[in-house]
Amino acid sequence: MGVGKFKLSVMDPDKNIFDGEIESLFLQGDNGEYEIQPYHYPVLGLLREGQIIIDWKYSISIKKGILRFFKNDCVILVEMSE
Repeated sequence: MGVGKFKLSVMDPDKNIFDGEIESLFLQGDNGEYEIQPYHYPVLGLLREGQIIIDWKYSISIKKGILRFFKNDCVILVEMSE
């Protein structure tokens, strides 16, 4: 894993949507918006309808989800927007 990066996996019940190393992640949490960068403090949280923005370049529209960030590894389980 590169310096200044962390692993991200985004999955819905049917498939893997994204899997790779990234530098930043912007999310709409159930209590507000936040950004995760490498070596962020551990997080477990719910996501509301909105966008998952990866490296300020790519976005994924979701209906809702759950996120876990621990030891520079982020896993997001989502329900996709229609």
